[in-house]
This record gives sequence, structure tokens and C-alpha cells, in this order.
Amino acid sequence: MGPEARLVLSILLISCCSGSILGRSETHQCVQYTHNPPSSIGTGNADGRTVVTCSGEEDKRQHCFSTWKNASGEVKLIQQGCWLDHPSCYRSECVDMGEAPGVFFCCCDVSLCNIKFYHRPNVSTPPITPTSAPPRQPVEPLIFSMVPSLAVSGAVLLSFWMYRRHRRPYPPVLLPTQDPGPMPPSPVLGHRPVQLLEVKARGRFGCVWKAQLLSEQVAVKVFPIQERQSWQTEYEIYSLSGMRHENLLQFIGAEKRGCNAELELWLITAYHDKGSVCDYLKANVLSWSELCLIAQTMSRGLAYLHKDVPGHKPSIAHRDFKTKNILLKSDLTACIADFGLALRFEAGKFSAANHRHVGTRRYMAPEVLEGAINFQRDVFLRIDMYAVGLVLWELASRCKAADGPVDEYMLPFEEEVGQHPSLEDMQEVVVFKKLRPTLRECWQKHAGLALLCETIEELWDHEAEARLSAGCVEERVAQMQRLTNATAPEDLVTVVTMVEGSLKPVT
Repeated sequence: MGPEARLVLSILLISCCSGSILGRSETHQCVQYTHNPPSSIGTGNADGRTVVTCSGEEDKRQHCFSTWKNASGEVKLIQQGCWLDHPSCYRSECVDMGEAPGVFFCCCDVSLCNIKFYHRPNVSTPPITPTSAPPRQPVEPLIFSMVPSLAVSGAVLLSFWMYRRHRRPYPPVLLPTQDPGPMPPSPVLGHRPVQLLEVKARGRFGCVWKAQLLSEQVAVKVFPIQERQSWQTEYEIYSLSGMRHENLLQFIGAEKRGCNAELELWLITAYHDKGSVCDYLKANVLSWSELCLIAQTMSRGLAYLHKDVPGHKPSIAHRDFKTKNILLKSDLTACIADFGLALRFEAGKFSAANHRHVGTRRYMAPEVLEGAINFQRDVFLRIDMYAVGLVLWELASRCKAADGPVDEYMLPFEEEVGQHPSLEDMQEVVVFKKLRPTLRECWQKHAGLALLCETIEELWDHEAEARLSAGCVEERVAQMQRLTNATAPEDLVTVVTMVEGSLKPVT
């Protein structure tokens, strides 16, 4: 058979397979194994397994997966269960074809197909020369008879590819949100005399302008009409009666500007010239007192956000806590901003709803990266606290209190995964390798920084239940300040030795 015929038959086979893929059931049963694995596990055989039923959104598929290691011929199973929709999983066997990966991974598209898993390196083999060539068959009739079906299949494949390309890369996660009921009327407050001056920041949902409102400088966050839901969510959070707090960004109003395709949605807030903590750390180093001020006011604001005040304010999880969403006032006190992904928790008003945004990847907690979260308030508050640990590390990395050089500013995990990590990059580093940013040795020689290191390690603990609350972090920072103010130089060695003895690696 000539090259043209083989090409046509290959396209037909792909289109047929695609047709079967699009028509398959969305529900699969998979073998799940998430406990601590035994010392040695053979392929497809492990204790502690269960069978789970995986179901995704109506337009999403679910697959089975297995991950394992092979140390000197000894197979150690890491995890099994359900995986997100991906074209590489459209096969019936669970096979890793990598040359020599540190952690083996495979996924497949048939119920219970991950009960057995294999490693077959994709090594090309020399072609086998046949002793006699088979007689050549005419292909022209076959080509002409398949043209109509190929055209239809090609259109279906093109539509499916475009749909996949334009979906967001975040995994689907079911989250509890307040039952919204009917949409409230648009909060149009009338066009105020606001003059936009310059763009100060660009984010996922829009851009932030420095603006002039009468004689006052303000910040205007401009959302395109496609991000109406994020604008509505942030407006509703700001509009809660208990959201007035010195360590939360002051909200002024919301407006609609323009019409039809040019419609813009505005949120007007207080303006702080020093910008975000992220921007400030890029250009400045911190003294010990400045670090404590930022850390204490930041944690105080988050503690208030998390707090449930009956009849006044519900408990709120931020869900995108990072240095870019913490602003600095002129005296370096912090205030928390950007509530476009926030969730409020009110007794008796929860419902499971699809929500595909889960925050910024490099700040995602291990349980978010694994997709192993449930719908309880405390779970989401602990996810925020993991991010607090990374933010405190950023502050420590730019503090000049320790007896050592201060490095250039880097984002958490930037050294390991660069500036634009994929979800798979973060899963490999945080979940499988359980790595965390480096705590420098010279920090342990400063009494306050040593206690801060201990606090950071408790915040980014792999086990969510072990993490501190925001209120506890605020108290810890106050304790650090008292420690450094009351400790004489000759007493520092004793204090540091005591703190170092309590440090432990992430396990």
C-alpha cells in the first residue's frame, strides 16, 4: 500500500476513534490508592485499594491514572485514582512511554484500566525487511468512497480541537458557594467625575488605573464585559456590611461605563502609591521592624476576613492570597485586595457549584494541586494559610536583619519552576517531591527570623490540619517583636539554639 493510502487510512482511523471518544460515557470507575504504600508493590497489585466512580462536568471526561517509582527494580506505588480530561489518556492501557522518568505516570480511558500499569519506553526499532513484497492493491476507489466521511470527521475534529484550545487550563473543582439566587440589580452608582491617569497593573480579570476623583486620588479596576461574574463577585464581597477594616482595601463604588460591545465594569477603591508588596520587594529591602509591620497587619486583615461575626459579617476565604494582592499604605501597613475569587460561608446557605478558578498556581496548596479538597469552610481557610507561609518567605528573603547578603527578589518556587509554571510543574515540585522554598542558614542566627522560619514551616505543612490560623500568625509576629526588643546580644545564642531545635523539614 502506497504512502497516500496509508495517510488516508490513518486519518480515517483517527476520525473513527474521535467519534467513539465523543460518544463515550462521562463516568468511569477507577482503582484508587492514596494511603501510604507498602514497602514493595508489584505491577497491578496493592493492598489498600478501593474502587471509586469518577464523574466530571457534562462536557468533560474523566480518566484513571497511576503514579509509581522504580528504585533499583523495586516498584513503589505512589497514588492511583481519577485524572482530568487530557488527549494523552485516550487509550485502554495505563502505559508510561518515557525513557527514564524519576516518577512514572500513566493514564487511560477504560473503567478499572489503572489496576495494571506498565513502563514501555518509546524506543524506535529498525524496520524489518520483508522477504517478498505483497502485491500492491489499488487505492483510488477507496479514497473516493471515503471523501464524504472524511470531510465530516475533519469538521468534528476541528471543532473539538478549537473547543479544547480555548478552555482554561485549571482543573475543575467543586466548591461551596453561597446560593446566589436571582442576580441582584447592577450596582450602577451614577457616573462620577473620574479621570483615568495611568495603568498601574494588569491582572487576570482586567487592569488597574490610577485615577482622579474630584480632589482625591483613587484606583479604578476595569473589567471587560466578559469578566462580569468576577466584577459581580468582588462587588458583592466589598458590599458586605462588615467589610470596613483598616487592613482591607477601602471600597468606594462600582460603575458601568460605555454600552454594548464597549461596556466596561469599574470598581473604584482607595489608591495606595507604594503599590503591592510584590512590587515593593522588587525595589526595596526590609528592616526587621518593617517586616514585622507588614506581616502583622497582613495577618490581622486576613484573620478578620476569615472571622465569622454573626449578624455582621460571614467568614470569607480569599482563595488568591499572594504578594500582588496585598497593598502597602504610606506607613507600610498592609491591606488585602482583589476578592474576585473569594468565597463567603453562611450557615445554611451553601450549595455545591462548579467553579474552575482556583487561584495562582505557584501559591496553590498541595491539596488544591491534587484536587483532593472537600466543601468545608476550614479547608478553604487553610488553603489561604499555606499561601501566607509563602508570602512570609518572600518578606524574609528581602530582609536585611540577618548577618548575610540579601538576594534579588524571587517569587516562591521561581528557582525550581521558573516564572510561568504549568499545573504539572507545581504538582511535581509541591505534591510529589514535597519541596518548599529554601530557608537560609543565616536566618537562624537572628532570634526573630528563626522564629519566623518555624512559623513559615508550620504554615506550608503538607498536612492542612497542622497549619496555623491567621490570628495565631498575628500573635507570633508580635511575639517575634517582643523577643528581639527584649533580648540582649549576649542572650541571642541561647534563644536561637532553642528555636533551631524545634525546626523540622516538611514531611
